[in-house]
Amino acid sequence: MAVGRWLVRLWPWLLALLILGPALGPGYVLSYDMVFVPDLALRPDSWGLGSSLPRAVPSDALVGLADVLVPGDVLQKLVLLLALGLAGAGAARLVPSTSVVARLAATSAYVWNPFVAERLGLGHWPLLLTYAALPWLLVEARRLGRGTGSPARVVLWVAVGSLSPAGGVMSVVAAVVGVASARAGLRAVATTALGGVLLNAPWIVAGALHGSAGRGDPAGATAFAAQGEGLLPAPLAVLGLGGVWNSEVVPASRLGWPAVAALVLLLALCAAGAPAWRRAEHPALRLALPVLAVLGVVVALGGWAAPGAVAALGEAVPGAGLLRDGTRWVALLAPLLASLTGLGVARAAAAVRPAVAGPVVGTVVGTVLVLAPLALAPDVAAGLGGRLRAVDYPAEHAAARASLDRAVAARSGGAGDVLLLPFSSYRAPSWNGDRRVLDPLGRYLRPDFLQSDDLYVSGRRVAGEDPRAARVARVLEQGGAPAVVGRRLRAEGIGWVVLDLEAQRQVGAAVPSLPVVAEDDPRVVHAGTRLRVWELPGPVARDVDGVPVVPVAGAWGLAGLVLVVAGVSVVRRGPRRRRAVHAKALPGGTFAADR
Repeated sequence: MAVGRWLVRLWPWLLALLILGPALGPGYVLSYDMVFVPDLALRPDSWGLGSSLPRAVPSDALVGLADVLVPGDVLQKLVLLLALGLAGAGAARLVPSTSVVARLAATSAYVWNPFVAERLGLGHWPLLLTYAALPWLLVEARRLGRGTGSPARVVLWVAVGSLSPAGGVMSVVAAVVGVASARAGLRAVATTALGGVLLNAPWIVAGALHGSAGRGDPAGATAFAAQGEGLLPAPLAVLGLGGVWNSEVVPASRLGWPAVAALVLLLALCAAGAPAWRRAEHPALRLALPVLAVLGVVVALGGWAAPGAVAALGEAVPGAGLLRDGTRWVALLAPLLASLTGLGVARAAAAVRPAVAGPVVGTVVGTVLVLAPLALAPDVAAGLGGRLRAVDYPAEHAAARASLDRAVAARSGGAGDVLLLPFSSYRAPSWNGDRRVLDPLGRYLRPDFLQSDDLYVSGRRVAGEDPRAARVARVLEQGGAPAVVGRRLRAEGIGWVVLDLEAQRQVGAAVPSLPVVAEDDPRVVHAGTRLRVWELPGPVARDVDGVPVVPVAGAWGLAGLVLVVAGVSVVRRGPRRRRAVHAKALPGGTFAADR
């Protein structure tokens, strides 16, 4: 029994190591939206005070604070390991059974699946932390239903899941549904809801202050709709925790018969586990898990089934763009599938024991089914089949940053922000193995920066939501005399320009008519083989399209206060809770709180 418990504890971390593989090597993993740098500076945008919508609030601020103590590359690896390991450990706790094989199977189902692979490929590490927090906050909701939990513990797990706006909404919804289903009382529901909203107040307040900028391009509804994967149409792909809009991150195993076999096996095991789940699951989650699953599927398929409605909603309602990439919400389906799968595997393993040759055959069957997700999607291993590899930033990045720092310090008056050219969002640098990534230069440098927030999905342009970026794009497109272009850019708060020479060659973009003529021009502060950095001399406008500091600072203060109050409450409740759990010990040393 002790061996089984240790196996359950170690299995999620072993899966995390198998999935990440080369991503854990020296350096940084740069994939789509995942950009870690040696020292992320805290800028206005980090707090939600810039001109762009607070999409990276609070994640950028927390990373900027954390990498003061932990190097950026180490921090990234810790975050990824924690996300996958905690997800699997939470799934093992969530399945309503003490069976070792049930918990191992639930862990495999929750960690080794298309959602994790595709979101890891897209670099959505805050969303993976949301995914990791979901089973834990649902376990705490179950404990509330048993009288051994507390809303404070639920709120703390909501905090783990609220490092991005979309993740925050999902975490709060899951927590409120779970606590409400637990029938812990109106006070517990209100405490959970209020705590969750206040934890997300920084991006809510900053987003509200941006007003109409929060309305999205209607084209995004179609561009980010759920997609079919290989032989599976979109609804079936979503049911198997896939269906992401970006075909570049879909594992090859999802494009053939292994994906069909995986879905059939998943549904069969869920059906086999459903009767045991209905009997064993506490009423606190017997309603919550199906409600969340249905909600996740409905939102995930919204852009596929009714793109017009999703587009109209995003255009009319600020913040409704959080529903645009609907397949993020597939995360809400995963807890139910993992629990049903775990119980289904346990039932299958138990069924063959008396019928065939005793416990040995049952153990073999259970082991095969626990490992089935790995066997049907082997390309998820080793950094998604080698897609995720750690690399080093070129030495020239550090040289350019140092030169820019000196120039900014020497400039009198407002220094201005950095304009990143070519004016596009993503790069595929050769030093990153030609893998696509959100331009990392902005985060690598210390001053605030401006880059395009337009997106191109399958050749379709989805307009960004930053009005300042749109105005700068028009300035660059219109061109004109260098002095005129420079004056217009300074009016938008731009004091510096950084040109990525390799990206310029890749896209074939011409250098805009900016006021710099040669590498030896005194305004050029860095001229290398990869990067060129120069100054736009003259007065620079300040706080262009920014938001007021006081309400955003107040929102951050409230979020911090909720964390402190919840933490203190959990610490003070700890001894009492341990005594209560001890009193509820079941025969054989199994505790109700561990089920």
